[in-house]
Amino acid sequence: MAAASDYLEAALLDATLRATSYTSPSTVYLALYTSDPGDDNSGTECSGTGYARQSVAFSRSGSTASNSAAVEFPTAGGAWGTITHFGVLDAASSGNLLYHGALTTSRAITSGDIFRVPTGDLDITCA
Repeated sequence: MAAASDYLEAALLDATLRATSYTSPSTVYLALYTSDPGDDNSGTECSGTGYARQSVAFSRSGSTASNSAAVEFPTAGGAWGTITHFGVLDAASSGNLLYHGALTTSRAITSGDIFRVPTGDLDITCA
């Protein structure tokens, strides 16, 4: 289960209720976190040798969007920490958090590890 960020909630409210334009990003990126980013993106994004956000594409069925292809992060060149959460952002660096959630199972990333998200395993649901 994922939650919308404060940024996205405000943008969608403005776009739908105040006739303010919102431009969807052409590419979104999956980020890994070692603590909950929360709605305000105040958590700790993963860092370490080889870490970089990865682009992710989605398909939608009903009120759920899922990653339409596997997402694979580069091989860790050192410890990245224990990954507990994810975020979907609108830029490869900096940018705005759109959605966030907790991993089903936390995972410690050490040198030589590769973090993968199989096709269809990243779900964003609007309830």
